[in-house]
Amino acid sequence: MLAMPVTAPAYARLTGAYPSLRVTEEAPRSGDGWVRADELAAGGAALDAFLVWDEQQVLRDHGKRARPDVIAGFGLHRYAWPACLLFTVPWFLHRRVPWLPVSDVSFHRTQGRLTVRTHDFSCLPDDPAAGLPGARVVHSEEALRLELRSALAEHLGPLLDGFQSRLRRGRRALWGMATDEVTEGLWRVGHLLGEGERAMSELTALLPGTSAPYTGGAGFRELRAPRPLPDRVPSGTRDRVTCCLFYTVRPTETCGTCPRTCDADRIERLAVAS
Repeated sequence: MLAMPVTAPAYARLTGAYPSLRVTEEAPRSGDGWVRADELAAGGAALDAFLVWDEQQVLRDHGKRARPDVIAGFGLHRYAWPACLLFTVPWFLHRRVPWLPVSDVSFHRTQGRLTVRTHDFSCLPDDPAAGLPGARVVHSEEALRLELRSALAEHLGPLLDGFQSRLRRGRRALWGMATDEVTEGLWRVGHLLGEGERAMSELTALLPGTSAPYTGGAGFRELRAPRPLPDRVPSGTRDRVTCCLFYTVRPTETCGTCPRTCDADRIERLAVAS
């Protein structure tokens, strides 16, 4: 592991803004509530046990069982949303992109904890860490965005493979799910850090909609409102590339970025939340 805390400052700010998630630099763990990312990617008993939690939660909270593919989608989201932040937050805050294959990450879902084991990272030439062992120096913002998309794909690809048979979705839809997780995680954290507008701008450049294997793009747009919105209500929104299928559990409820949710409902929700 690297001697210099290359990602620790970013992860500390992440926890400060979002206390439900804590990231530490250490060897991956397994057992006692922990699961390694490579165990989930293998698609076997560890993944089965991981999804039991989602199945039980839906039954407890909603009094009904969800379809197995819906449960698998919930489980993938539970892991992928925080896992994507391992990459996007250091890039957003410090222009550093850690390379974290599935063998170097573990997750404790009930404690909201992730461990990482960082060896290599990408950065720009003026980064103080550029001379460290493991640094992959690139010479432009666009090149660093390419590194981020590649590092994310290296981590998410095996996870999508492991979940695919349970999700019953094709490759295009799976990478659409990945696009949504990358976008909505940093968008949320950017708002918590007081930099929501910059997060939207950075994500638009990162995921313009033409970057394979990702399907679709960040896709931000302005809310369609009949009159100017109050200052406290953010005007930006997006439509998810894929559906999380929560409506199959609660037909009357949709996500704030679901294409099924009209702009009037989105504005009302944002007004209440603000």
